[in-house]
This record gives sequence, C-alpha cells and structure tokens, in this order.
Amino acid sequence: MIHIVMKSKEPIQQSSLLSINQTRMQNSYTARTIQTLNKSAAKHAQQAAPFHNHPVQTSPPPAPVRPSRSAAAASPAPARPSRSAAASSPAPVRRQLPPFQKPVQKGQKIPLGTAEASNSNGRFKACFGWNASDQRCDADVSAFLLGADGKVIGDSWFVFYGQTQSPDGSCLFAAGSSTDREVITVDFRKLNPAVQKIVFVLTINEAFSQRLHFGMMQDAYIRILDSSGQECASYQMTEYYSNVISMVIGEIYQYKGSWKFHAVGNGVARDLAGLCEWYGVEVSD
Repeated sequence: MIHIVMKSKEPIQQSSLLSINQTRMQNSYTARTIQTLNKSAAKHAQQAAPFHNHPVQTSPPPAPVRPSRSAAAASPAPARPSRSAAASSPAPVRRQLPPFQKPVQKGQKIPLGTAEASNSNGRFKACFGWNASDQRCDADVSAFLLGADGKVIGDSWFVFYGQTQSPDGSCLFAAGSSTDREVITVDFRKLNPAVQKIVFVLTINEAFSQRLHFGMMQDAYIRILDSSGQECASYQMTEYYSNVISMVIGEIYQYKGSWKFHAVGNGVARDLAGLCEWYGVEVSD
C-alpha cells in the first residue's frame, strides 16, 4: 500500500477533495474510494476514456462538487478569478527550449542498446520541459514502473513529486535546472528485472477544479541523455487538446533483450488519481 502525498498545506475533508493533485497530505485511499477524489458522475464517464491521439468531442468538466460547510471552513476553495483579473494577470514566464540533437517524431521508437549494454552503461536521464499560456498550469512528471502485464509491479512502484525514489532505488525524481524543469534518472544497474517498461506522464495539477487542460500547454518535451550526458533521443509534442489533462509523453521499454525509447504523445482525461487506477496502483486508508 502507498500513501500519496498531496499538493496543499491545509487539511481538508474527503468530501471536498476534487483531485489527487489538489492537496498534499499524509492520507491515502482505497482503490474503491480513489474514484471519488476528483470526479462527479459526469467526470467519471469522462475519465473512463482511454489514452487517445485525436481530440474527442466532450463537454467541459462540470463544476466541482460543493464541499460541506465544515470542509469549506477547514480549507476554503480559492475564488475563481474574474475575467478582468485574469486579463490583468502577468503572462507565464517562458523557458527557452534546449537544443535537440536527435529529435524523433511521435510514434517513433529508438534503440537505447541491449539490456546488457544498458546495465553496464549505468544511468540514463529523462529530462522534461514545457511552457504554458495560462500561468495557473502547474505541471509535474510521474514515472510508472510496469511489468509484463502493463501494471505496476507493486503499489510503491511509481515515482513523482511525493515519492521521489522507487523501492529499488533505480528511479529518482528531481527538480530540474535552468534548462529542464524536472528530471527522472533511471539506473539500469539497480532496476528490478521484473520491470519491463517505464512510462513517463506529464500531468496538470488541479486540472478539474481549475478547469485546466493541455490546450493551455506548449513546448512540452522529453529528452533522453546517456551516462555521459549525450542525447540519445528527444521528442517535442506538437498536439495539444482541450479535453485531456495528462499526457503520456514517452516511455522506455524492453523488447527482445533491448531497451528502446518510444515517443508516445497520447493524452487522457485522468489526473494522478486516475492514472494510479489505470496502472494498477492500490492505495489504502
């Protein structure tokens, strides 16, 4: 079982939880109750959609569930800015993109070497960056370590801002530098042999409650660096849809004794809670 650290400084009741990214607290939830973290019945139908490549005509997310009076007192929801206030807000600070030395296209798969070579070479770095047209878009990267069945090999086998290291110490999450916003290091020498794939997902925090989506994002990329700092592959997204809040931007997977990088670029209307459910993470009360 795993405790998922939330993004908030104040405790709130479960009835007022709108998304798993909306609060940081030391509680966790069952597989049954995880579905109630960020959706009403209408949202549940939207989150059931699989990862997709093309826009899907869906209605905007419904208004967040109104919290109880006691919950509201414990953690009042931020007031939605007025149109005039939003218009006067400063534009988000943009980061310059790094030079991409070995760019690939969406769907392309690039060999990283044999499993033996990867183990002997040691570490690879998956580096991520993005810009946004709306300053409320606060994004983060998560890495899910999957077995041959496409599910995590255990409840603690995913890395994100609230759990910065995998159980075997092979995957480490860290804030980036002035170039990349976030970095996940993969050490093949430590990687559990049951792990067949590592999926990297870019998720917008508080997307449901703040009505945010990937149509507000720009310049999202992943680049894979080897142990010497040389780029093995890089992929910059070019498709941004208003009906998704998370993007599987890329993955590293093992195929017939070799490790490969796959530029994915597919989106889903699920937040971190929904992704945990998707990849088989069970969290407890």
